[in-house]
Amino acid sequence: MGNSASLKLNDKRKWQSETAMTAAPPAPRDKSGATLASVKQSLAAFGRQSTDMDRDRIGVWGSGDGQANSRLSGLDRLKHPGLNKGMAFTIEERQVMGIHGLLPPRVKSQEEQVQLCKLSIERYEDPLNKYIYLMGLLDRNEHLFYRFIGENVADLMPVVYTPTVGLACQKYGLVYRRPRGLFITINDKGHVYDILKNWPETDVRAIVVTDGERILGLGDLGACGMGIPVGKLALYTALAGIKPHQCLPITLDVGTNSQTMLDDPLYIGLRQRRVRGAQYDEFIDEFMKAVVRRFGQNCLIQFEDFGNANAFRLLEKYRGKYCTFNDDIQGTAAVAVAGLLASLRITKKRLSDNVIVFQGAGEASLGIAELCVMAMKAEGTSDAEARDKIWMVDSKGLIVKDRPEGGLNEHKLKLAKDRAPISTLAEVVDVAKPSVLIGAAAVAGAFTPAILQSVAAAHERPVVFALSNPTSKAECTAEDAYSNTEERAIFASGSPFPEYRTKDGRVLRPGQGNNSYIFPGLALGIICAGIVDITEDFMLLAAEALAEIVCQKDLDQGSMYPPLEDIQNCSVKIAKKIVEHAYKTGKASVQPQPLDAEAFIRAQMYDVHYGSAVPPVYSWPEDGPHVQQM
Repeated sequence: MGNSASLKLNDKRKWQSETAMTAAPPAPRDKSGATLASVKQSLAAFGRQSTDMDRDRIGVWGSGDGQANSRLSGLDRLKHPGLNKGMAFTIEERQVMGIHGLLPPRVKSQEEQVQLCKLSIERYEDPLNKYIYLMGLLDRNEHLFYRFIGENVADLMPVVYTPTVGLACQKYGLVYRRPRGLFITINDKGHVYDILKNWPETDVRAIVVTDGERILGLGDLGACGMGIPVGKLALYTALAGIKPHQCLPITLDVGTNSQTMLDDPLYIGLRQRRVRGAQYDEFIDEFMKAVVRRFGQNCLIQFEDFGNANAFRLLEKYRGKYCTFNDDIQGTAAVAVAGLLASLRITKKRLSDNVIVFQGAGEASLGIAELCVMAMKAEGTSDAEARDKIWMVDSKGLIVKDRPEGGLNEHKLKLAKDRAPISTLAEVVDVAKPSVLIGAAAVAGAFTPAILQSVAAAHERPVVFALSNPTSKAECTAEDAYSNTEERAIFASGSPFPEYRTKDGRVLRPGQGNNSYIFPGLALGIICAGIVDITEDFMLLAAEALAEIVCQKDLDQGSMYPPLEDIQNCSVKIAKKIVEHAYKTGKASVQPQPLDAEAFIRAQMYDVHYGSAVPPVYSWPEDGPHVQQM
């Protein structure tokens, strides 16, 4: 082999082994060395222009692992988190792949590695250090990470997601280690598609995107909000088996209005105030079109933690045209309504028989309220009667028509009362006498002892949902809810709370109304059926499916949700309902319809166990091609 050829081969191997993410081939070149991108530009002279109709993929592709053995070296398998098995590589695999000696001689099973992970994370007391450890594990060994999370959901969910992910976002400049997604800035406007092409995976089925303006209850964190898309998509895989290489976290950095972030020397984003108006809208439009062009019309785009002013209008603008939903509005609504539907088995009421007061009128509260209206209408209640059951309280008081203080928008007006204004939540509770109290405004302690005692005085089994995240923003604690209602409250929260022991010795385990019960299974069903138009009936269906899973034992323990340990099975059951409904309503694009929906769904899911690193070897017939011995 000539020196030139040897150098080219070495360059190729170096490129393959150094890549931190899934390997993708360099841009194809013609004989002159020009990239195909420049060749495409030259086609303009022949009337070939890039248009909105350009697609890098058409139709629905199969669900493979995206790897070709012919492109992988042994060193690639050690460095690539999706291929690395650590000390679980067998001696034969090490020898065949040329990595024998690069690992200690001991061969470990994956079970032994999981036990080592448990010992390692137990060494850390600080939740942020536990988060950093888990992200490091994800960077080294994806199969081990997802198996570890999947087998310890209840213990590790608070670390991977809320409440610890909120702290991780606040300190993202400190904990950031390596690329786990794409940062697309307003300065890249006009070149968003080019940025998407830099992601080394082409088989992307699910994107979680944020602009960082409203991260949990923490406010505008700008580019540091990337921890949310990363955490959400980790749960896509851990809880619903969506393959990690098919997931892409994205942060759209248009600046931040948080002076704390702008003054932080560790801040990783653009140091400028947020861009708004037409320039912002054009940027989002370009992003949506670029996603479809690069990854196809069936690529799911989940909007996450956008500010109230943008969240609703972007959802209205893009739903029905793109495969998209907003988890803060629709996912939160589905999980909250699921809890309410489960509570009806205790209160022996219809949902329509309840009066519901909301503390907050932002994305989450309005989303829950609208889905409650839809659920009540499914019971036979009229739209007007359903809306009459709902009272919304924001920072300016009860939402009423022609409110002197203002602060109304079209979404709030749909639920506005035709009555005199009321200034405080406590006064609203006294007037409305709600049987259900829901908080989703991140106002810590909003459900005061007096308010809790008031709802308990009016109802035998009051429902209290303190859904704000993180824990420090909760409207009340589980102990507050139980102790101020003579232990009669039906309680759920957005973040986890410890068990509560009643005066008669019973142990209540407050359920966590976490969106993770909904969005992984919802996304799995959407992907498996190839749904593009995600309508509200899918959200209500997911809520009903989750409520059906809650058993009598859960209710007896005070939980309106299944144990977190069962969340993976919940995801499959929700996905099954979604897939079946998609085919029933003609919204599925994957054909033909599978005879067994659940078996089909499970066949598409990620396997956390290691596969063989060596391609299969098999014999050929004796009369087949053979080499003549000299």
